Amino acid sequence: QGQLVESGGGLVQAGGSLRLSCVASGRTDSIKSMGWYREAPGKQRELVATIPSGGIATYVDSVKGRFTISRDYAKNTVYLQMMSLKPEDTAVYYCNAIREVDTTTFMHYWGQGTQVTVSS
Repeated sequence: QGQLVESGGGLVQAGGSLRLSCVASGRTDSIKSMGWYREAPGKQRELVATIPSGGIATYVDSVKGRFTISRDYAKNTVYLQMMSLKPEDTAVYYCNAIREVDTTTFMHYWGQGTQVTVSS
C-alpha cells in the first residue's frame, strides 16, 4: 500500500493564496488518478479537483477559475494552487489517490489532511 503526505495548509485572509502539496510513495506507477477533497465543519467530504494520470483536470463548480490542480510525475506529487480564497473555502483538505490493484479492482488512499482557514 502507498502513502500520501500533505503540506501547505495554513491561515490566510480572504483574497489570498495557498498551494497544497501531496507526495505519493510506494508503487506510484499503479496510480490512476489523484485529487483533492475537502471537509468543512458540519459537512460531508466533497471532491474539489481531480486529475487522472495523463488526463485533464476537473473541478467542482465552486472553485472553477480559482483553483488549479497539477501533477509532477517525476516527483510523484500533486499540487492544488488556490487563489482568491473565500471564507467558504475553509476546510480540512485531503489528498487522494486511486490505485489499480488489478483490472477490476481499485482502491482509494488518503492523506492525513491539512487545515485551510480563510478569514474575512
